[in-house]
Amino acid sequence: MGKHTILLKCNCKNMNILEKITQHKSAFSKSERKVAEVILANPQSAIHSSIATLAKMSDVSEPTVNRFCRRLDTKGFPDFKLHLAQSLANGTPYVNRHVDENDGPDEYTTKIFESTMASLEVARQSVCVNTVNRVVDLLTQAQRISFFGLGASASVAHDALNKFFRFNVPVVYFEDILMQRMSCMNCGSGDVVVLISHTGRTKSLVEIAQIAKTNDATVVGITSANSPLAQECTYVLSLEVPEDTDMYMPMASRIAQLTLIDVLATGFTLRRGNKFRENLKRVKDTLRGSRFEKRGS
Repeated sequence: MGKHTILLKCNCKNMNILEKITQHKSAFSKSERKVAEVILANPQSAIHSSIATLAKMSDVSEPTVNRFCRRLDTKGFPDFKLHLAQSLANGTPYVNRHVDENDGPDEYTTKIFESTMASLEVARQSVCVNTVNRVVDLLTQAQRISFFGLGASASVAHDALNKFFRFNVPVVYFEDILMQRMSCMNCGSGDVVVLISHTGRTKSLVEIAQIAKTNDATVVGITSANSPLAQECTYVLSLEVPEDTDMYMPMASRIAQLTLIDVLATGFTLRRGNKFRENLKRVKDTLRGSRFEKRGS
């Protein structure tokens, strides 16, 4: 067994997890092969399963599933699911990792939806709810909220502006990096600056975080844990999204960021209470005249 473990570690460094399972299925024990067969038959289902569910589907024990995951050089079942989601996202650079260049509309439509749903499930499991709760506290108490991002993350920051603008609190959004810097130069202790970056390695945003902190603002990063940006933030909401944005167009990471903005906006609304929600309803009511009525089916 030890020999097989070394084989899986040494000869498969450049393979994704599904390739490892397929090529070395014979190296597994009889019970581990049952787990492998269930995963290969429906990897999407495995991503959304708990360890207990996968064990039951494979007719093995939970320790067997854990042992299977560690044989593949992962840290355990959650880490295995992250690698599995990454495996479902292979393909054409600069389009989407899940798409092959010969795919037709049916294939690439299905693949993108399934890959995004799998990535969102991994991201959901990675979010720290305690940090979400603390950030919601800060946002509800803020004198001013700023949302900044660059590139694909700029659209997420703009969406956050649209959400929080209705909450009757000063909200700032700039896409221009110089305006972002000047805005942070004018920050104070009552300000919350939310910086959005999937990689957390954009130098300009790291500098903005430093400027905001120097001026006593609270800096929240929606970014990768342990990234240069994360190290400069007061609080970090990290999302484990299996996406390499150095090589591929950001898709799932942007959707995960947008979802997290919805989570913060919902928390903000609930924290403010019934009177605040009634005010939001009045804001919505004023917009009805700008829309055509719904037509019957």
